[in-house]
Amino acid sequence: MATFTLLPKSISPFPTTPSPTPPTHSPFSLSSSFNLPLSTKKTTTVHRPNAKKPNPWLDPFDDGEDPDLEYGSLFADGKQDEDPRPPDNPDNPYGFLKFPMGYTVEIASLASMVRGDVRRCCCVISGGVYENLLFFPAIQLIKDRYPGVQVDVVASARGKQCYEMNKNVRWADVYDTDQDFPEPAVYTDMIGVLKSRYYDMILSTKLAGLGHAAFLFMSTARDRVSYIYPNVNAAGAGLLLSETFVPDSMNLSEGGYNMYHQMTDWLGRPFRSVPRHLVTPLKVSLSRKLKEVIEEKYKNVGAAKGKYIVIHGIQSDSKASMQSRGDTDSLLPVEIWAEIATAIRYYYVNHFCPMLHGLF
Repeated sequence: MATFTLLPKSISPFPTTPSPTPPTHSPFSLSSSFNLPLSTKKTTTVHRPNAKKPNPWLDPFDDGEDPDLEYGSLFADGKQDEDPRPPDNPDNPYGFLKFPMGYTVEIASLASMVRGDVRRCCCVISGGVYENLLFFPAIQLIKDRYPGVQVDVVASARGKQCYEMNKNVRWADVYDTDQDFPEPAVYTDMIGVLKSRYYDMILSTKLAGLGHAAFLFMSTARDRVSYIYPNVNAAGAGLLLSETFVPDSMNLSEGGYNMYHQMTDWLGRPFRSVPRHLVTPLKVSLSRKLKEVIEEKYKNVGAAKGKYIVIHGIQSDSKASMQSRGDTDSLLPVEIWAEIATAIRYYYVNHFCPMLHGLF
């Protein structure tokens, strides 16, 4: 007995007159029936390494930069120019009036904000000497990326002394950001100092929660960039910051020389016709005044070049010691240094003196 299978009859989406030749297109293809595309808008995909999604809480209507937007002469491409302001008046008794008599206050133009020019930058560095020394390449990157920028630093008492060897830093202020409960007078005073300097960008290497993010927000800087906690403690911090970085661990020092790689990658990012800036090697520079002070101290104690060994790293109660954060063994007591000095003297007498006697 033959079995017949009833197949569903195809129905055309629109009533048409029967034609002698069957159609070659699919009966349910609306675009192919009219030979018109569904969308005539041309979409382009731009690949950006390490690109992050915009925060919808800051601006729900932010779709990113318009690739078809044309800028006029005020929005020229390339790096920013040097600061066109006249030089400061050294005889001005008021610290907040940083302009000579007869000149008006500088007003930042809209083009400067659109281009992202940075005239004044503040870096809030957490940690001790180790963390501040490794931030030197980031400061050099800021100077290369934004010509004419003035860089200030806020660091702890241990880290502030490092910036005697950095010629790119204008001012270095002492404020310990690692304190969980700072003194209210010190806290409000530092906020007033940061507000009075009118920074365009403020960077922070401290893992920020809502409290530290509010501290950076009250500085009224245009760009507020900081690391945040990689856990739930970072809740609410992104609402007050312009750019955030999530570290690999709770301790940035574990990254070694590249502990700030996320921040330096963002600072050196390409922007329109400005290419990507690479991180330069670590460099230190000693000023002539600092060298003269050190040589004067050597002369006062009778030390001469080539005859004495300077020992640095003696344990003390000073807050400005070279001890790194969390490293209790970086400074040695005087008793251990006495043993080291005795061993050095013994090695010098038994090895170098016979060699010198044989030469002469």
